Amino acid sequence: MTSSAGDSGRVGRGIAVGDALLLADVGNSRIKLALLHQGAGRTDEQALGLPVITHRQDLDSHSFRPEALERWLLAAAPGPAVILVASVYDGAAARVEAAVAEISATRHRSIRQRRISHADLPLEVLLPEPHRVGIDRLAGAAACRLVRPRGVAAVLIDCGTAATVDLISAEGAFLGGAILPGPALMARALEEGTSRLPAVTALERSPPPAMPGRSTQEAIAVGIGYGIRGAIARLEAEARAALGPETVTILTGGWRAAVRDAVPNALEVPDLVLAGIALAAARALAR
Repeated sequence: MTSSAGDSGRVGRGIAVGDALLLADVGNSRIKLALLHQGAGRTDEQALGLPVITHRQDLDSHSFRPEALERWLLAAAPGPAVILVASVYDGAAARVEAAVAEISATRHRSIRQRRISHADLPLEVLLPEPHRVGIDRLAGAAACRLVRPRGVAAVLIDCGTAATVDLISAEGAFLGGAILPGPALMARALEEGTSRLPAVTALERSPPPAMPGRSTQEAIAVGIGYGIRGAIARLEAEARAALGPETVTILTGGWRAAVRDAVPNALEVPDLVLAGIALAAARALAR
């Protein structure tokens, strides 16, 4: 998205005044889409200091259908648009980008796109190789810096395909953290790695059965359900011990309700990663 000398009405790096700003968080399981709202009005996101997003839509990363993306684009941004893509799944991101290019060409619509990297985010990354850190972790951390009280360290728990527990210093720098499989990945590992064990679904949406599990399926659900809660609680405790007693905990991600009771004092913020991608959009506009 580069601008040329005769590009009137353009701001910064080729983003036109009045362009819709679209956000795509391409994860291992879902593609999360949103429109960055640029109007006035008080919202919960603004109260937290976050960008406001609307027109939320989820698509499946593995069975992606371009026509579903086109329907969303028509509803969210019928005019010129820029879409910012943050991805931890390059194959799915490439399919999204190809579909956007096709829609732009065949429908004669101005839809430009750009892949977001760590350098686009307002975040200091105190790691040897910041470019190797998942962009979802960094985008969430960038948004987390706005949610936490100024000068207070934070633990960010993101419940996605994998669960991440990351540390943000009191100065707002990303320090790294921990990654572990989410419930669906744990269940899949048991299904694929053992003989005659059943698949267990809905672990991300329902509480585990009571102990003891009275069937193999119940026993798996008990093990994964309480195991993930125990792991998240212990990792949060370790993170808080490293950061100090005033540390705040922020919880986000699609199955956060499953571990809510393990971190009862956490502040829940849906779609924190999309908010972080929106911060990259704000930086692009300011250039």
